[in-house]
Amino acid sequence: MVSFYRYSDKELQLLLKSMTIIIDSRETVFGHITKWLTEKKIPYVTQKIESGDYSFFLPAAPELGIVRDLYFTDKISIERKGDLVELSGNFTNDRLRIESEFIRKKGKMLLLIEDAEYTDILKHNYRTEYKPESFLATLHSFSERYDIPFYFMKDKKCSGQFIYLSFYYYLRNFLLHK
Repeated sequence: MVSFYRYSDKELQLLLKSMTIIIDSRETVFGHITKWLTEKKIPYVTQKIESGDYSFFLPAAPELGIVRDLYFTDKISIERKGDLVELSGNFTNDRLRIESEFIRKKGKMLLLIEDAEYTDILKHNYRTEYKPESFLATLHSFSERYDIPFYFMKDKKCSGQFIYLSFYYYLRNFLLHK
């Protein structure tokens, strides 16, 4: 099993290169992410994830002691929001649904907010009536209550790289330190 073996640098690189991103089958607009992954030749699959929109697995590598696929969906996931309008709607109209998702998450979850910066909330640069003070209060409260850090991604073309690197370094640290 992974936890008792120390991988060589070459083995570590082989495992990291084989990491496969999982995109939740209910995710709708993600072409910019799959475009980046495809351009970088990073494998990905679409399948249902219990919480979050993205996670990953490590395919079986019997020659390295990994006899079956190792799924990290219970260890780490990323919840992606396309913009502040979507997040605002989740915090107001769909509050129970998103809070339920945060409650049932397993492991670490990151909240990726595309097409926005923190100052966009402060300046009410979004098309809803949700007041900036309330928006920020909910964002920070949920972040603290459910231990979900949030990351703003003004240029959504960088989201694929953010997702990949978040999982890459999680897996790297897992393999090096477990």
